[in-house]
Amino acid sequence: MTRPSPTLAQALPVWLKVGVLGFGGPAGQIALLHREVVEVRRWIDDAEFARALSFCMLLPGPEAQQLATWLGWRLHGIRGGLAAGLLFVLPGLVVILGLSALYVVHGRSAWAGPVLLGLKAAVVALVVQALIRIGQKTLKDRAAIAVAAGAFALMAFTTLPFPLVVLAAGLVGWFLGGKGEAAPTPVAPARTGGARVALVCLAAWLAPIALAWGIAPGSTLAWMGLTFGGLAAISFGGAYAALAYLGQAAAGFGWVSASQMLDGLGLAETTPGPLVLVFVFVGFVGAFQAAPAESAWLLAVLGGLMAAWATFAPSFLWIFAGGPLFERWGRRPRPARALAMVSAAAVGVIGQLALWFAIHLLFRSGETLGSGMLRVMVPDLGSVHAVAFGLVALALGLTFVLRLPMLLMIAATVITAVLLRVIGLN
Repeated sequence: MTRPSPTLAQALPVWLKVGVLGFGGPAGQIALLHREVVEVRRWIDDAEFARALSFCMLLPGPEAQQLATWLGWRLHGIRGGLAAGLLFVLPGLVVILGLSALYVVHGRSAWAGPVLLGLKAAVVALVVQALIRIGQKTLKDRAAIAVAAGAFALMAFTTLPFPLVVLAAGLVGWFLGGKGEAAPTPVAPARTGGARVALVCLAAWLAPIALAWGIAPGSTLAWMGLTFGGLAAISFGGAYAALAYLGQAAAGFGWVSASQMLDGLGLAETTPGPLVLVFVFVGFVGAFQAAPAESAWLLAVLGGLMAAWATFAPSFLWIFAGGPLFERWGRRPRPARALAMVSAAAVGVIGQLALWFAIHLLFRSGETLGSGMLRVMVPDLGSVHAVAFGLVALALGLTFVLRLPMLLMIAATVITAVLLRVIGLN
């Protein structure tokens, strides 16, 4: 059956809708893209959507934005990819910049503590929900389950870098791929000047970073451009995996504390758009705290925008340069199986992140034990945060028992945290 082929003008409102309503992190955004593009409009079929998702999970950076960019590119070439990718990010970017400014002004206010605690508790439920949803779509056989479990163990109990975990998963899938015929590739829009487009994207990505180093070498803004650009190039596994890299870099430069990182993650979960908008929060708050008082606000905005540009611009390069290659070989049995195992590994690392986040929220202290490549995070059971436990239980109940929409669940959790503070229990 021939699928409908939309015009670019018909697609633009859909990409904007996804950008405005894309709450809930990567899982919610991917589900929204699937509903709008596959289920409702049938512009892309299920198999092609799944292959594209596996491809985007293999790339460094935010997989949901890359998936939106790929879908736009698949339908309308470079113009469509630019439109889909930009509209996916811009609404959330505006919101997180506003929230970062409010955080700088009111982040230490008496009311901010319970609000942020409620947000963090809601985030735990959202990450667990994301883990379940992605796992249901990805873990379809014993091999995928084994790869996910192995990725979880390696990330939770060793210091092995995530890119090596991804590579190992891909190799397992390649050798398990077996024989078979490549699926037929549907006719795609003409792709001309791919190398030229890739060079333009590369130059556009690096230009602001080079400009910052040229004007103020060694400044906070220059280091942020270099750091976030580097993270964008190596943060394989999507938003949740990228957070581990960000935590190490931000702590090393002293831009934000671990507590502020968790605050930023909670705020990013409440905005539409990719979860890695937390990078914008770190850029904004970190630049503000490092700047002289007279230029703090200007540098804060520039820090947030630098983080956004260095993080999201590479996605267009990866899709426009790698998309044609994926169209040619992504349907063959071995590459397809390798991509499926990469997706399974991503489930494992999301599980590890959920564990890390829960430990840091539910216990006030702990330590990391181990030597060499082995490690394990052990919380101090005497430092349990009883209110946080209660709020997480509430968020999980609202999400999985009452099945409240995400924003209502977040609102209920935050209001409960504030009420507990009012009566003196928080």
